[in-house]
Amino acid sequence: MALLRVDNESARSFYLKECEAAQWSVRQLERQIRSSYFERLLASAHQESVRAEAEAANCEMLMRPQDIIKDPYILEFLDMKENKDYLERDLETALLDKLSDFLLELGRGFAFVARQQRITTEGGQHFYIDLVFYNFLLRCFVLIDLKRGQLTHQDIGQMDMYVRMYDELKRQPDDAPTIGLILCADNDKTVMRYSSLNGSTQLFASKYKFLLPTEDEIRLLLSERIGTTSNRGKRQDT
Repeated sequence: MALLRVDNESARSFYLKECEAAQWSVRQLERQIRSSYFERLLASAHQESVRAEAEAANCEMLMRPQDIIKDPYILEFLDMKENKDYLERDLETALLDKLSDFLLELGRGFAFVARQQRITTEGGQHFYIDLVFYNFLLRCFVLIDLKRGQLTHQDIGQMDMYVRMYDELKRQPDDAPTIGLILCADNDKTVMRYSSLNGSTQLFASKYKFLLPTEDEIRLLLSERIGTTSNRGKRQDT
């Protein structure tokens, strides 16, 4: 949608390649378009300084957890068909078997830390976090809980507890607050709206898909969003 608003075909192609190479978020892409990055690069005799400025600006924009969280995550590299009868442990094993692909899908700055990491309460209860990563751009731990079905309030409460315990037991003084990400096959907007997920900068829930959308589905989605944007513009003009 952001690229469609770029009329210059050469500029649009440039931004597309930069997005792929640098893994820009939508927010980063829109910032570079607004700052006329393509035009400034063409006009400058010192292109490296322009690139360095753009990269520095992008790094500054990656300081918010919500800027690194995607929704959905596309796990097509697992070769697992939609609606397949699988267990959460099967999904966890498949992701770690193709860890390099999963790291690319997660985005920039992620490093794998542990699988089924145990945290223990003062009363001796043991809890196991499915996957733990560290993001070097945000300088924080990222806990991932895998859910086979639809998101529930129990899932959110469990992750909230994991994040609070991890902050107290594992987080170092130089680390930013821990992030908790629930990866689920489906989510419930109502549950998300009325839970601790709403407005949180530490708790997130995203869907995962095993297949990319078809061309027809993409066309339909673009058509709907373009129509929504046009109608919003007409209402504002009115």
